[in-house]
Order: sequence, then structure tokens, then C-alpha cells
Amino acid sequence: MLTKRIIPCLDIKDGRTVKGVNFVDLRDAGDPVELAKQYADVGADELVFLDISATLEGRGTTLEMVMHVAEQVNIPFTVGGGISSIAHVDALLQCGADKISINSSAVKRPELINELSNKFGSQCIVVAIDAKQVDGEWKVHLAGGSIPTDIDLFEWAKDVEQRGAGEILFTSMNHDGTKNGFANKALAKLSEELNIPIIASGGAGNVQHFIDTFKDGKADAALAASVFHFGEIPIPDLKKELKASNIEVRL
Repeated sequence: MLTKRIIPCLDIKDGRTVKGVNFVDLRDAGDPVELAKQYADVGADELVFLDISATLEGRGTTLEMVMHVAEQVNIPFTVGGGISSIAHVDALLQCGADKISINSSAVKRPELINELSNKFGSQCIVVAIDAKQVDGEWKVHLAGGSIPTDIDLFEWAKDVEQRGAGEILFTSMNHDGTKNGFANKALAKLSEELNIPIIASGGAGNVQHFIDTFKDGKADAALAASVFHFGEIPIPDLKKELKASNIEVRL
């Protein structure tokens, strides 16, 4: 059985880690490189760095930060934010990133997924999908959740898989930062309809939420930010609880 992964997410703005609720009201959570090292030391399985203002500001993710992180951590890490070309992905991987995450750029030009997968291999291409439930239907949103579309979450996820993505990072905007639990029904549907791993994001508030998303949501990995950044759930304690609930994790 594949082990379930615990992934701290560091949203980066102006070189600092930030965290908000429902994608707004951001507050400072510390230096990203220092946090990354701490997480690697206490047993995080992977890390995700999202430069949340890169797309809106029309620029790429900072290469210098990626190099500093690569020097400090010994676990895989994914980098996303404003990535829209083969050259940019090549530079990020050269700087030490293990995977890259694309979101808005993939929706605007879906062929980018094919191009990156063909060039670098699907194992390092993560497609992040921010979606919001509107009148009972899950709709994809772009640019850090600020631009709504009519694109259906599940149809887009299937397209993403067919184009060669190796993994999907699904964030429920309805649940993000609320600490009321993950969007497990949507996650379970994604897991049933796709054959690639699904990372659950948005809504972690306590240990039971992680247990529920692995059991009910059938997620392959669970990503969280504030509960880790502000010390509410220590990762070693979380993993022990998961193990006690018969969920396979790397201790």
C-alpha cells in the first residue's frame, strides 16, 4: 500500500510566507527557507511553495528562493506561481525544485501540460486546481482564486490527466482557511474518476480532518498551511494519530 503524504504549503508573497482565509486577509507566517528546513526536520513528506502573487503581477516564481530551499531541505518540493513556459520550468528544476505546479497558465493554454509532460516527464508536473462550489456545481477559478470561470472541476481534471499531468492539487476555495475540514465528497469523486494522485487542500483544522480526507476523501496526500505554520498541529503527532487510525504514513 502506498503511504499517504503530509505536505505543508508555503504561500509566498514578497519573499515571505503568508496565510489567509478564503484566499484573502493574509498575515505573515515567517521566512520560507527557515520554515522549509523545520518541516523537513520534523517529518514532512514533501513541501509546496506557491508564489501567490506571481500570476497577478505577471512574473515568474523567484529562482533565488528555490535555490536556497534546495540547499536546506532533503525532501521533494514543488514550486508554483506564474509558470507558463518550458524555459521557466527548466530553470526551476535546474535550481533544485523536484516538481512544478501550474494553474492559471494551464487553463489559459491547456497544451502547456502536454508540452511540459513530454519534455520533463509527468512525474514532475502537478496541475493545481482552485475551485469553488457555486449553486451546487464546482467551478474552476484562476489567478489565486480571483477570476471565476464556467469550467467544471471534474471535466477539467480529466482533461488535465489525459494531457499528461502526474498529479492534481485540488484546493476547495469554500473550505480554504476555514479549518472546518476538507471537501471530501469532491475529493472522493476526483479519486474515483482519475488514475493519478490527488492532493487535498483547503480546510484542515484538526487531526480528524486529515483522517477523514484519507478515508472518506480517498486523497493520496493532504496539504495544509496555517495549522502547521502556527504550531496548531505538530507533524510528528499528526503522523502518530494517522498510524493509529490504520492510515499508512512514513514515520
